[in-house]
Amino acid sequence: MRHRVAGRHLGRSSGHRKALFRNLVTELFRHERIRTTEAKAKAARSDAERLITTAKRALEGQRAVVAARRRAAAHLNDNEMARKLFTDIAPRYQSRKGGYTRILKLGPRPGDGAQMVLLELVEGPED
Repeated sequence: MRHRVAGRHLGRSSGHRKALFRNLVTELFRHERIRTTEAKAKAARSDAERLITTAKRALEGQRAVVAARRRAAAHLNDNEMARKLFTDIAPRYQSRKGGYTRILKLGPRPGDGAQMVLLELVEGPED
């Protein structure tokens, strides 16, 4: 039985899974769009949206800014991306209540047929 077991395991150990999500979210903030499998994108999407909401609340004055920056830096692999989150990304979504990412299906991967998607930030530089 798997009652009350939340999240996607993706066939990885907990440390490997945590590293995968950190890498995906860091690169999403760096490039503002990434190409990955649908399962990985859906799993990483919640982490990215949670970090953006944390940064937004800190900038609005609802939370301590220093603590929020440290929390974001702990979930990202690059301190520069934590800085970008607070200076570029979070202010872009001040008037938006949620839904900061979108998933666009690209079709199956040639090698194994896995569904590939484009995970990108809404209202990015190209929107």
